[in-house]
Amino acid sequence: MKSHTALSPDGHVPAVPVQVDDFESRTYAKVARRLIPFLMLCYLGAYLDRVNVGFAKLQMLNDLKWSDTVYGLGAGIFFIGYFIFEVPSNMILHKFGARRWLARIMITWAIISAGFSFVSTPTTFYVLRFLLGVAEAGFAPGVILYITYWFPSTRRAKMMSIFFMAIPLASIVGAPLSGWILGTFSGTHGLQGWQWMFILEAIPSLVLGIAILFYLDDSIGAAKWLTPEEKTLLQRNIADDESEKVSHHSIGAFLGDRRLWLLTAIYFCIVMGQYGITFWLPTIVKNAGVTSMVAVGMLSAIPYMVALIALPFVGKSSDRTKARRLHCAVPMLVAAAALFALPFSGGVATAIALLSLAAAGAISATSQFWALPTAFLGGMAAAAGIATINCIANLAGFFSPSIVGWLNDVTGKQGAGLMFTSAALLAGVVLVSFVPGKIVNR
Repeated sequence: MKSHTALSPDGHVPAVPVQVDDFESRTYAKVARRLIPFLMLCYLGAYLDRVNVGFAKLQMLNDLKWSDTVYGLGAGIFFIGYFIFEVPSNMILHKFGARRWLARIMITWAIISAGFSFVSTPTTFYVLRFLLGVAEAGFAPGVILYITYWFPSTRRAKMMSIFFMAIPLASIVGAPLSGWILGTFSGTHGLQGWQWMFILEAIPSLVLGIAILFYLDDSIGAAKWLTPEEKTLLQRNIADDESEKVSHHSIGAFLGDRRLWLLTAIYFCIVMGQYGITFWLPTIVKNAGVTSMVAVGMLSAIPYMVALIALPFVGKSSDRTKARRLHCAVPMLVAAAALFALPFSGGVATAIALLSLAAAGAISATSQFWALPTAFLGGMAAAAGIATINCIANLAGFFSPSIVGWLNDVTGKQGAGLMFTSAALLAGVVLVSFVPGKIVNR
């Protein structure tokens, strides 16, 4: 057990060291219990409203007579709005506090998401997807930044892994729910199943957005549920952690940091893989021979269940070994191999097994990636850096469904899009090897 010299209330250093390991572990467990499950619920709502268009596609394209290209462009254009407004959003959050800003984000996107029930033309679809991106911009990087306010680098990979469990959870809950709504509500009060899906699945985000105002605290110091001793410990650890990080003093120095752009390129490849799976998974399952909408929903949840199991193990291993690059690259490699093999698979069982490996790999890589930039960026540089990486890389969310949809239409085979997505992940694996290990492996 290590010892640590704690500060007395009057600021003087006592002569006798205080044993803090047990106290520190209990304190961080308390913080994790208070924040992470709630943040997961919020991100679950965000992710569900972002990707439920993949299920809407199963009915909407036929009802509105749209092609895969129209769908792919609409699914991807979300990320244009996301790209434009993400950095300003994170800067506002860092300056004025997370509580009100995150609440604003969630309430706005819930209203816009429900508005998709009135879509009738490609133009309306594109406009609403763009506005949804604008509304949601800053939420994911804002939460990542918010976690850095509470947890130092040595404890962050595990917290990120737990937080990003919301991605598979959103699909585990959302896939059967979306399939059930599509199959059950079609024709109710003159609305199709996909219209009801957009309306009903927007409600949780609206409720959670309001709840943020009453539940979250902007900082450690503002948390009434912490004792003075716990606040001192948390604030000291964050201060020690920040002292070892880069805090750029000019925009030029920030933009000139090559590591920032290397990490952006890596995350771009990860996002290409993640959304290549997310937006097309229900279609892949349906094309494997599943006809019932409810069955498509149930089977589409299985890959995310596997991802849910994998995430905490990968995060715990990363914090134990400090091999951050390895824990980002290996899951990407697994996902790339699974996607490459999918066009050659036969039957529903094999397709689900490969999709499970792909989902577990891509989502684990997403969670472990954020242990890289947050290991050396601090202060306003962290706010700007996280947002910059996330917003530019999430342009892959525009290119991935758009290119995959175009390739599918041109070739008449979904295998072309899967090969493209696999190649993007492999490129990311190569780029990870260029990240300086001495900076991030701690």
